[in-house]
Amino acid sequence: MKLRRVVFDLMVYESVDELEQEDQVLMREAVKARQNAYSPYSRFNVGAAVLLDNDEIVIGNNQENASYPSGLCAERVAIFYASAKFPGVGVKAIAISATSKNFVVNKPAAPCGNCRQSISEYEIRQMRPISIIMSGETGEILKSNSVADILPLAFNSTFLE
Repeated sequence: MKLRRVVFDLMVYESVDELEQEDQVLMREAVKARQNAYSPYSRFNVGAAVLLDNDEIVIGNNQENASYPSGLCAERVAIFYASAKFPGVGVKAIAISATSKNFVVNKPAAPCGNCRQSISEYEIRQMRPISIIMSGETGEILKSNSVADILPLAFNSTFLE
């Protein structure tokens, strides 16, 4: 038997103001996007903003449905919309921010497994990393250089060949 360790770097920021200017703008768009989330069941609003290579920012927010799991997470809404509106344009980064109508979200909201897998598909397709910036309402902001960091051993098209 061999033990293989998977590690990655994660940047931790105390506030949005510590982020690079481009990332600050992206996070502020994600915060705005969460305000229009449709979350009558969970009361947990998530906003996402995707920065494209053409410098366009495309936003999304979670959309729930009484018939679980028919809803869709903010990250997938944003990245799917970005691909539909700007086909073939690469993705630089995605910012994610969460709030709740029931409590204060005081830690960064990371993408769920389905969202990580979906973002991974775009990262693999464009053959370069997509940075992930994550926040709650308060507290630290985390930044990962690549979705591959937070989804090691991802399933991809090579398994289908």
